[in-house]
Amino acid sequence: MERLGGHPEQLLERFAIPTSALAADDGLISVAAHDRLLDATACELGCPDLGLQLADAQDLCVIGPLALAIESAASVADAVARASEFMFVHSPALSVAAEVDPRGHPDVAALAYHKDIPGVPYSPQATELGLGIFDRVARSLLRDDLGLDSVEIPHDPISDPERYNAFFGVPVHFGGPTACLRVERWTLAAQFHSAGPAIRSVAMGYLESLHPEPAPGAADQVRLALGEVLGASSVAITSTARLLGLNPRTLQRRLAEEGTSYGQVLDEVRRDAAYRLITTTGLPFGQVASMVGFTEQSALSRAVRRWHGASPRDLRVKAASEETTAPADGFAHGREMHLFVADE
Repeated sequence: MERLGGHPEQLLERFAIPTSALAADDGLISVAAHDRLLDATACELGCPDLGLQLADAQDLCVIGPLALAIESAASVADAVARASEFMFVHSPALSVAAEVDPRGHPDVAALAYHKDIPGVPYSPQATELGLGIFDRVARSLLRDDLGLDSVEIPHDPISDPERYNAFFGVPVHFGGPTACLRVERWTLAAQFHSAGPAIRSVAMGYLESLHPEPAPGAADQVRLALGEVLGASSVAITSTARLLGLNPRTLQRRLAEEGTSYGQVLDEVRRDAAYRLITTTGLPFGQVASMVGFTEQSALSRAVRRWHGASPRDLRVKAASEETTAPADGFAHGREMHLFVADE
């Protein structure tokens, strides 16, 4: 925004997006506000290709914790399925999927990008940003194995058509039913091993960036890894041990030496994450359950009663009551800065 001559703080304030949420890995913002911000900024600053410019400024690190979800994917189709599951948990408005070709070619498949919130206007800039990042990440992971044929964008061009062709490097079609990358169907079955070193590097680099200490203990390493994969990937000890480069038995032994166990650390991580989501957001309890790695809301309810002696609803009501009686400049002020992932 600054490079384009805009004022980020003013724009964020206008659309009620707190700068504190952007600075925190677990900050939550309104998808609708995000989209309106992009469209208004592009219009007011005379930058019709803003979404593409933002996408082009990203590298593989943009996927952050998503790397933890797809690190062990066996194929491109498997990686897309895992990515879709992760994004649904963390933003119900987003999903990616491998689908049939919208143009009906049997040898072509669609890597589709969906962003849909009932009652929220369609955002051209947000769509181009999401599809552009999807393209850049796919290219980074698969290099020459992407098999990209063309790109479909649902809206009419808002920039010079040649800008789209230059960005994607293939023909771009407009006005179709969905936003997608059209790839050769063999791409879906392609082994993901070629992306293994790159995705593992991102996954490990992401974890290491969150823990600046040079040599944290085993329990801290597990706590950090689990905190990032809850709701996004397997929380089995075999998966966590692989991320940490350890044998599962070695990991268990190190945890025992520190007076704890894998199950105990997992329970603590779930407890802390659930408490934060229940007491500082208005997310539905079913979504909270998914975000902390429970398959059913009933499992969350049982766990919360065990942890706190109350139901999730009672815990949220109590937290709200305490917030209204807190000093104006106390902890409650920080909670006021939280927005929701999805919009009612």
